[in-house]
Amino acid sequence: MASKEISIGVGIPMIVVGALMAWLWSPLEVEMQSTIEFVGSLIGILGVVFFISGLFYAKEPVMH
Repeated sequence: MASKEISIGVGIPMIVVGALMAWLWSPLEVEMQSTIEFVGSLIGILGVVFFISGLFYAKEPVMH
C-alpha cells in the first residue's frame, strides 16, 4: 500500500524545486553557482528518496 501523500505531496515538489534551482537559478549567480547547484541537486535527490519511500510506506507492518 503506497502513500500518495508522501510521494505526490512531498517527493515530486522537492524534485521540481531542486531541478529549478540547479538549472535555472544557478546560471544567474556567478559567485555561488557551484553551491546552488549542489543544494538543488541535494534537494532533488532527497525528493527521489521521499518519492520511493512513499511507494513502500505501509501503515500496518507486513508480517510474513
